[in-house]
Amino acid sequence: MKILAALLVGAVCGRVYAGPPFKTDDPEPVDLGHLEAYLFSLGVSASGGVSGIGPAAEFNYGILKDTQFHIIVPYAFDRPQDAPAQGGIGDIEVGIKYRFVHETGTLPQIGIFPFVEIPSGNAAKGLGAGHAQVYLPVWAQKSWGPWTTYGGYGWWRNPGAGNRNWNYLGWLVQRDLGKRLTLGVEATYNTASTTGGQASTGFDAGGQVNLSEKHHILFSVGRSVAGERQSYFYVGYQFTTGTFGSLGDWFRHRQPGS
Repeated sequence: MKILAALLVGAVCGRVYAGPPFKTDDPEPVDLGHLEAYLFSLGVSASGGVSGIGPAAEFNYGILKDTQFHIIVPYAFDRPQDAPAQGGIGDIEVGIKYRFVHETGTLPQIGIFPFVEIPSGNAAKGLGAGHAQVYLPVWAQKSWGPWTTYGGYGWWRNPGAGNRNWNYLGWLVQRDLGKRLTLGVEATYNTASTTGGQASTGFDAGGQVNLSEKHHILFSVGRSVAGERQSYFYVGYQFTTGTFGSLGDWFRHRQPGS
């Protein structure tokens, strides 16, 4: 359950209409000098109880052209059926998204989004993995008018006793329904993350409500249909702005005489 929660966290944003609230991400980084901030919660429910993170804070900032810095600082919770509930700081996530192919009339845009799960949560209480995890995905995206589709493949390095490295495949289709609402559906598949675990196939549905250019509400719900049976949700608020300048501007403004 904790591994799937980490996967849900890893599906982080590119532009306003991609990434969260889905597990599959897109290759589009935040624009240079722009900031996206999220306050969100996500959870996974299975026969053994419920676990997840929330409230959690996520920040994505365009540090260079086609390059985004990403960090998530979560409060984690674990509520097993036959043991006391636990809560506290979870594993902090840090990564970089880089787009190396831009979309054209025939080609999709393509990018990578590697990140590290830092073991800052208490694994003994079910609030973290106990080991640094690394995720190495590649994503592609293509748009036609109000329609957008994106997805790809990712490999997780998952050390620790009883764990195994695992693979993720996901693809999503979404449509803008005017300026205020975007809806999408997603199909996912992941191999087993533990030596005694099972592969899992699932589906999600969700979207985004645009309250204004800067304020957005995101949501999704889903469940697995084969393998390990689980249900999951995501709900969050997103704030976007472009007033912070670029990384180069930040350094220049701090030079003597500037």
